[in-house]
Amino acid sequence: MNSLQFKELFRRHPDNPIITAKNLPYPSNSVFNAGATRVGDETLLLLRVEDRRGISHLTVARSRDGINNWRIDEQPTMMPSPETHPEEVWGIEDPRITYLEEQERWAIAYTAYSRGGPLVSLATTNDFQHFHRQGPILPPDDKDAALFPVRFNGRWAIIHRPVSTFLGIGAHIWISFSPDLKHWGDHRILIPARKGGWWDANKIGLSPPPVRTDQGWLVLYHGVRTTSSGAIYRLGLALLDLNDPCRVMARSDEWVFAPEEKYEVCGDVDKVVFPCGWIAHGDTMHLYYGGADICIALATASLSDLLAWLKEHNVCPG
Repeated sequence: MNSLQFKELFRRHPDNPIITAKNLPYPSNSVFNAGATRVGDETLLLLRVEDRRGISHLTVARSRDGINNWRIDEQPTMMPSPETHPEEVWGIEDPRITYLEEQERWAIAYTAYSRGGPLVSLATTNDFQHFHRQGPILPPDDKDAALFPVRFNGRWAIIHRPVSTFLGIGAHIWISFSPDLKHWGDHRILIPARKGGWWDANKIGLSPPPVRTDQGWLVLYHGVRTTSSGAIYRLGLALLDLNDPCRVMARSDEWVFAPEEKYEVCGDVDKVVFPCGWIAHGDTMHLYYGGADICIALATASLSDLLAWLKEHNVCPG
């Protein structure tokens, strides 16, 4: 037994939840699963808001400290557009934001809920007021997608989670590549879901976009364990090679964050912590996550602690 085994890596903010439906300036059912980035000297969240019909859209919230005094757009910022993009007929969900360094703009990978199932769509923006929808880039059923901020050997890379229609195959994390952000190929499984009694057996998916560290790309992912009382969404860590993101250098044996508080355990979907965005402030990571599909909460962690813990709890050979 090592000294890091029971270390608390993520610490919940005492003001949690930091955003609920009551904070929105217009009626809604719930707010959760927000993408996150820095714009100038502010933290920007792109909130998933579910309206009272059950259809989701995206709304911007801004804060100087990323904790309090959120300024939320008076109206939905990005609504589904089924007239021009029929794949959005049942809503747009779970945005992951990546700043594309060479293009000096943000890319938003999000789930478009089509009549044929959920799929990955892409939009870009320079100001989070005007959005260029590129439309679907990966077919259904697929979600939990985020771009890397840089190219690898001239190609963009995206992490995503397709689901097989064959029973027993499992839902794994995949990686794909593109020369132009439109045409995607070279698809392969990146992190397979485990089998048996593991916390991440049978169904996993990317949480926020990968973050670059001096040791590799740090990945936070969710694992879904099905129990007799329903599913539990918990979070684990992996590390990818800086130059070859197909190479998984480390993967945690244990989960690092799990639903414990009332706003995580009881809601529209019970026992869920689901982050779509995190932001580095020096060595401190601000993790923005949805709690039980009803609210936005914040947890913080030391990046160096996460990397050290993962080294101690790595189950990947070599």
